[in-house]
Amino acid sequence: MIPLQIRHTTTYRFHRPVTFGPHRLMLRPRESRDLRVTSNQLILTPAATVNWAQDVFGNAVATANFSTSGDQLVIESTTELQLDAVPWPVFAIAGTATSFPFSYSADEWTDLGALGAPQFPDASGRLRSWAMGFVRGKSTDTLSLLKDLSAGVSRQISYQSRDEEGTQSPTHTLDRGWGSCRDFAVLFVETVRSLGFGARIVSGYLYNPAGTFVGSQGMGSTHAWAEVFVPGAGWIPFDPTNRSMGGFNLIPVAVVRDIRQAIPVQGSFIGDSNAFGGMTVDVHVTS
Repeated sequence: MIPLQIRHTTTYRFHRPVTFGPHRLMLRPRESRDLRVTSNQLILTPAATVNWAQDVFGNAVATANFSTSGDQLVIESTTELQLDAVPWPVFAIAGTATSFPFSYSADEWTDLGALGAPQFPDASGRLRSWAMGFVRGKSTDTLSLLKDLSAGVSRQISYQSRDEEGTQSPTHTLDRGWGSCRDFAVLFVETVRSLGFGARIVSGYLYNPAGTFVGSQGMGSTHAWAEVFVPGAGWIPFDPTNRSMGGFNLIPVAVVRDIRQAIPVQGSFIGDSNAFGGMTVDVHVTS
């Protein structure tokens, strides 16, 4: 079990004082069998009233309401946790799902709902055609197929950090041949959905003490990856950016249907149109 501290600081600067609207914050990691949060502190400057709730996916969401104006907004989240994921997990896949193609049960399909439906238009079926290139016959080992697809994304797409907001469509990522971790995750999820898998996007943090993982500066950073539902094994994490499988070194904060639902900090301000001076994000993941 690895004890970790995550410090995530977002700072907004303004040229003159502005009034802050409500801000929606998703910064608290998701607890599970492999992850236990021992403490979580949220410090806002200026001070705000914070209300906590869970969204439809069970993510912890804080809503901050401010009563004070200012020329700077600082949102600092500090979390202490214990991570117990193993580096080489073994997944007990149900016998009915060990080979692709397989069928989810009626209840599983109902519960997966939109998580099994592609979120980006692909009228020509390009993603499915690309994915079928990894299928090795009428009966393909399910886990091997998913691992090959994850590795295929990182072989075909070059990693490049992008600071601008938004995510490329999966076909755009294929055309460009490069993308950020969130573009890798979206491409992988949309590809496996095109084959009939239920899948979801995960956002959170990457713990990178050796500095060997792609998509991280220093010992840790924010990160995006994917989870695929396989009967018997449940939700299996895949990080196509690093060609890895399992939750080792991954600290989830939010699971979502669409990457747009995973923004860590969302909010507004009232002020002059040229009042905004810039934003910085600083993340440290340390043991």
